[in-house]
Amino acid sequence: MSAGTSAGLSAAAMAERAVVRGFARLPESVVARLGRHAPVNRDGEQLSPEIAVALRVLNRIPGGDFTEHPVEQARRMLTDEALVFADVFPEFAVEEDLLIPSAAGPIPATRYRATTESKGLVVYFHGGGWVLGSRVSTDSAVRFLATEAGVDVLSVDYRLAPEHPFPAAVEDAEAAWDFAVEHAPGWGLDPHRIVVAGDSAGGNLSAVLSNRLRGREVVPALQVLLFPVTDLSTKHPSYQEFSDGFFLTEKHMDWYRERYLADPADALDPQASPLLEPDLSGAPPAYVAVAGFDPLRDEGIAYAERLEQAGVPTTLAREGSLIHAFVNITGVSRPAREATTRIARAIAAAVA
Repeated sequence: MSAGTSAGLSAAAMAERAVVRGFARLPESVVARLGRHAPVNRDGEQLSPEIAVALRVLNRIPGGDFTEHPVEQARRMLTDEALVFADVFPEFAVEEDLLIPSAAGPIPATRYRATTESKGLVVYFHGGGWVLGSRVSTDSAVRFLATEAGVDVLSVDYRLAPEHPFPAAVEDAEAAWDFAVEHAPGWGLDPHRIVVAGDSAGGNLSAVLSNRLRGREVVPALQVLLFPVTDLSTKHPSYQEFSDGFFLTEKHMDWYRERYLADPADALDPQASPLLEPDLSGAPPAYVAVAGFDPLRDEGIAYAERLEQAGVPTTLAREGSLIHAFVNITGVSRPAREATTRIARAIAAAVA
């Protein structure tokens, strides 16, 4: 289903989408007045006015906390939410559904190409705490990157917890990489121009995969870690600062962690918490984007610093006015669109 359509949305979600679209068309001066009391974080960064206003509305919706519902319902809620905020795109030249073979069974994926030309390939892993999310929920973000970076994107539906706890998603990520390397020439692409990318839990998988691939003949040209989870073993200070009210909450992360890790001790495994990897030297170049109002901000910064200390060429993009998952709201937030455009430019440069 193309991002930007309303197919499959409930009547309530369609109404919410209409409101969001209307709000996005308001003059910036009006939005600035509505959000003039937007919060400021401890680093002196102010939340974007349109996001501050949107959060006031979202935080008042009854029954909106997915952790209070069964997992299957929570998954439907996340998909609806993603479609409410999805950007709109013209028809793509390639939109191909695939099955990636693996020892555990086929992994669904979709390859996107915006036009007839492509500079390279991004293997993309969606967010959702390893429990929620899919190719549908991340459709808008990957279309944006495919369009703006001029690349193919292979969006991967890795196995989800709690049905498939850690390390199932990590195993699927590696299978997806092997598939991409093998099939890139058939798509007219150079296997040495493949980027791994993901947001939140997908950023975690991208970091872990990048570390696992060290020493291979073909390694990622760039690892793109978008507001990634890097440390499940502890809560960094930003957890306290943004515990509630900024889209992703501490309660959400606790819910995810409990379902992803069948054994809590696995939080100490670098395959779950890449910040705990003893040696990061030799990892692919990295682009790490963190949001200013996100419980995961500090561990993302800490991981970028560890990569730099290990001699890995690293760009840390501190998007101070944004919240977690900002790549999914490019259609309704100018700062989110600008930040995601910077991500696309980094990808384009890596495969050029």
